[in-house]
Amino acid sequence: MYYVSSYRKLSQQERVLIKDKGQEQFVERFKEVIASNALPVKVETILLNAEELLQNISTACNALSRGGNLVVDISWSENKQTKDTFVNATVPYTKIDVSIKPFLDLLDQYLTLRNSSDVTIIFEDSSYIDQTMYYWLNTAEMRLIMSETLNSATIKKLKDIRPTPNNFALFASTQNMNKLVKTAVQEDIVKLPERWNLVFLDFEFHKFNQALVANKPINILNVAMDICCILTDQGNLCDCPTDFNLRQQFFRRVLFLILSSVEEMIAEGIEFPVFDCDEPQPREQIHKVFEDLLASNIENDNLLVYNTSRVSMKTYGYFKVVKNNSINILAKYDDGVVHMLDNNTIKPLRAFYGIGVTHAIPWSYKKPDPVTGELKWTGYCVDFAIEIAERLKFDYEFVEPLQGTFGVKQNGIWNGVVGDLVAGRTDIAVTALIMTADKEEVVDFVAPYFEQTGITIVMRKPVRKTSLFKFMTVLKLEVWFSIVAALIVTGFMVWFLDKYSPYSARNNKKAYPYPCREFTLKESFWFALTSFTPQGGGEAPKALSGRTLVAAYWLFVVLMLATFTANLAAFLTVERMQAPVQSLEQLARQSRINYTVVKNSQTHQYFINMKYAEDILYKMWKELTLNASIDDGRYRVWDYPIKEQYGHILLAINDSIPVESAQEGFDNVNEHLDADYAFIHDSSEIKYAISKNCNLTEVGEVFAEKPYAVAVQQGSHLQDDISKVWSIHSHIVRPRPSDDHLGWRSILL
Repeated sequence: MYYVSSYRKLSQQERVLIKDKGQEQFVERFKEVIASNALPVKVETILLNAEELLQNISTACNALSRGGNLVVDISWSENKQTKDTFVNATVPYTKIDVSIKPFLDLLDQYLTLRNSSDVTIIFEDSSYIDQTMYYWLNTAEMRLIMSETLNSATIKKLKDIRPTPNNFALFASTQNMNKLVKTAVQEDIVKLPERWNLVFLDFEFHKFNQALVANKPINILNVAMDICCILTDQGNLCDCPTDFNLRQQFFRRVLFLILSSVEEMIAEGIEFPVFDCDEPQPREQIHKVFEDLLASNIENDNLLVYNTSRVSMKTYGYFKVVKNNSINILAKYDDGVVHMLDNNTIKPLRAFYGIGVTHAIPWSYKKPDPVTGELKWTGYCVDFAIEIAERLKFDYEFVEPLQGTFGVKQNGIWNGVVGDLVAGRTDIAVTALIMTADKEEVVDFVAPYFEQTGITIVMRKPVRKTSLFKFMTVLKLEVWFSIVAALIVTGFMVWFLDKYSPYSARNNKKAYPYPCREFTLKESFWFALTSFTPQGGGEAPKALSGRTLVAAYWLFVVLMLATFTANLAAFLTVERMQAPVQSLEQLARQSRINYTVVKNSQTHQYFINMKYAEDILYKMWKELTLNASIDDGRYRVWDYPIKEQYGHILLAINDSIPVESAQEGFDNVNEHLDADYAFIHDSSEIKYAISKNCNLTEVGEVFAEKPYAVAVQQGSHLQDDISKVWSIHSHIVRPRPSDDHLGWRSILL
């Protein structure tokens, strides 16, 4: 809201003052300066309502017709229509900028150096809000959020601002600054101190309590003490008075220059005729003379700037930062020019985003730090998010959803990671988030980083009972009896043929004059037995009949040994690898094995949705087959075309009671040594669990396949930025189902 006032010279001359709401102290200063100035005319002040001026521009004309001949504008806003009215009437017009512009200049320049595009400002006085709004009105690059002060309500709002502002700024006098900073630290909202800026509105900043920001790299901005010295005419070095008010002293200084210009015009005999709204008189000469005189008076002032009827104050100040419990001066600001001191640098401030994650081994999970013991996020997705942040040059924090995990729509509202994106609590979601059509309605996805994942079944490998005679089970009992019978018969026949054959070494000494092996009954049985060993039975009989028998027996031994070895290897291998069921269909048809899922997980929701789809299809089929109004015979079928397995599966899952976490499910599977328990879960987590526990095995094929992808808020520019990074480096980072844990953690190189 604005007001219009005037100061009036009773000897047919008046002056007009335009002021804003909350500028009563400037009106009093205006009257004080007018009263103390030795003008040769009497001046009277008249107040007009600015809202009337904005709504009805004729109010300005009426002010001029009452004798107004000089306009001084100290309002915050730039009302072009009002200004044009006075300028077109060739009435001398001057706008004095008595706002907190010098302090806003400091902050604006500092944020520009840090490459920042948004700031949340907290003021000690609500009247500063309008001034700041008009200052940044034409700045399209700056996103501005303003708050009156720090209290429980504003602190909650500051904590809930999404996305998190890149900068915070406190505007206050030193005394109030101590209170505001103390409150901010106690309420734990100074989590990123390097993004906080303290802008002091007085010259008592040396009394600031540095202990409040100890070890926090907070930025401090203040105007130079030289300004106070100049306005108080004390030279370059001075002690600024404690009650010094920069804006009022500046206003007083400009008013004296304006009145000096008026005195010069009166001394030269220039008259100020009364403006007639009905018959305006050309007064270009008065307007031009006044501007030339005022510009000439201001030109010699090293603190004031005069530009197109506007008088403002030059800004001189310092950029400082708290470091090692002391305040270091980074640079000096001289009205648009920054001079870095002591080879300091002001590093550009990187954007800050919240990254949504949730527990999903091996993608993202918490692990104690080996040094501090603090739980920290780790996993492939965490490494991936860190590398994205490095590529796109932004800072981040991992945000775990307060409710839910990946996100489920309940009563029309999303929770979990997706819900945080929709509500603006996070900016990116980098976790094992499945890309689905319903999620794409509320968030945007980047190209998948894991092409196809899905659902599969994990069971424990059956623990077989061990026995000393386990090898005996490889062959049937009949086979073992046959081997023993063959050994006995062969041993007896070798003895018999060696004893009674005329061609044996025993009976034909002439043919075999050297010592030969004598096959007694005992030696024959030993020969038959040792023939089963790799060493062999030793020297064979000499008679043709005996050799023929032994050759046939050895062929039998070779076949038996090969058969036993192959069966033993297959028996020991297949027995451990064999699973009781081989697919989801087999699991659904049997009743011995219990199975379950994680409660309220995506897998659980999958079976709920499939059961719901079966119910809908059943109703449609029943409508087609039993509806008498339909005459088409092709719909009348006796066999129901849809399997009702998902309803049975969901019933069995509920009977087995869904587990609270994936780890609980894997533990339950591992505890059932008889392989009578199955856990249905995400295939990637199951593969990782199997790589860590050799007792587990995957059953059947992966079903319900969908990709994992990074999600961002709808319309976010981060979608294009992340897509560019991913398209360039996807061949380096993309994990494959066959990768082990180390392979999955390989990141952008």
